[in-house]
Amino acid sequence: MLTDTHAHLDFSDFAGEVPDLIARAAAAGIHRIVTIGTSVEGSARAAALAGEHASVYAAIGIHPDSAESAPEGAINTLREMARLPRVAAIGEIGLDYHRLPGAALRSDPERAVEADALDGACKAVQARLFEEQLGLAVELGLNAVIHQRDAWDDTLAIVEKYTGKLRLVFHCFGEAPARARRLFDLGHLVSFTGIVTFKNAKSVHETAVSAPDGSFMVETDCPFLAPAPHRGSRCEPAHTRLVAERLAVLRGCDLGQIAESTEQTAGQFFRFGAR
Repeated sequence: MLTDTHAHLDFSDFAGEVPDLIARAAAAGIHRIVTIGTSVEGSARAAALAGEHASVYAAIGIHPDSAESAPEGAINTLREMARLPRVAAIGEIGLDYHRLPGAALRSDPERAVEADALDGACKAVQARLFEEQLGLAVELGLNAVIHQRDAWDDTLAIVEKYTGKLRLVFHCFGEAPARARRLFDLGHLVSFTGIVTFKNAKSVHETAVSAPDGSFMVETDCPFLAPAPHRGSRCEPAHTRLVAERLAVLRGCDLGQIAESTEQTAGQFFRFGAR
């Protein structure tokens, strides 16, 4: 049995299909799904889905891409939402510098200063909300799901302040083994998606081989990142099995060992049913 530790069941891609998605996942051996919030509204939808389906748990949080549009008092709203019994983590939260607002201006040298100012303001908002949500996780005794894209150094600088206060999982991990080891040394985890099935994902393959048992989980990040042979199509929780099967091949073990290890890790991290 496997857990899809990172799905977005509330996205419009899956409107009206959640019971069917859950059934297909169960048929593939995925008995539990963690659906992840990316905004206040999305977190409310995730928590509602967890309340409606016995195999679904929720994480609530504001994705860095939603930071600038987050409503005033968002942390208080998340605090109230976190009291719901099937909310298992804070997330996904973090930093994302991949599409900063200044990019559209950088082709014009005369607007470089303006571009830097826009990017700096966006980064500051992301960092403030990231720290506020990490603080909330510590306050509530929950662990947190981390999104990091093109912001490694700044993310680690913030994360290091919370060493020993909570555990983090860096979802959709796409970094080389040295960066994974840095997280493991801090007591944190990584999670692998369908990227691990891509032929050209050398760094992810190396990390998947070298990560110790108990240091990683499996996920889909659906509807994104469908694994081979479904690459390019919509991803769904049933595809978690393909991620786990590929990990087993890379690590030279059987699927049962991956399932046992990742289930134990997920249970310890999310503490399913403990609240």
